[in-house]
Amino acid sequence: MSSNERIIKKYPNRRLYDTAISKYVTFGDIRGLVKDAIKFRVMDAKTDEDITRSILLQLILEEEEKGQPIFTTEILEQIIRTYGNAMQGFMTAYLKESLDVFLNQQKLMQAQMASLIKTAPLSVFTELARQNLKLWQTMQDSFFSAYGRDRASENSDGEGKEIKRPNPPPEGEETKGDSA
Repeated sequence: MSSNERIIKKYPNRRLYDTAISKYVTFGDIRGLVKDAIKFRVMDAKTDEDITRSILLQLILEEEEKGQPIFTTEILEQIIRTYGNAMQGFMTAYLKESLDVFLNQQKLMQAQMASLIKTAPLSVFTELARQNLKLWQTMQDSFFSAYGRDRASENSDGEGKEIKRPNPPPEGEETKGDSA
């Protein structure tokens, strides 16, 4: 056991106690430790058995029940098929290496985006504004075409063709149907 590793004890009443901060914690707190890459171990308070994997699997199960799961039924079936198989050890190493590569690529992409924004923030925002303007124009065009106005036939000064409406009758003259 590493000296900088936090110990969390799980008591029979299912409560988790973080010995480093001397308080009870929740699964949400454990999730935070994982996301912050803080090393910890969960120990059964009664038997002193390491139950970290069991707690982590419970956290994964909770996350899988929310939103879009990472482990589809097909993936779970494939993983189960590797148990007891000669390839089980290889599968563990393969999954670990694949996740390491994925996470390293993700960090690299995030760093590149941050660098791009720092070195050329105006160009990033200019491109974003251009895309938003194009989206707005497309939406406007579809709105106007739904009401019979064609923006494509607009003059270069931005004025569209007027819709011809009949002139109102001169004052004092009545039209058919206006007599009351």
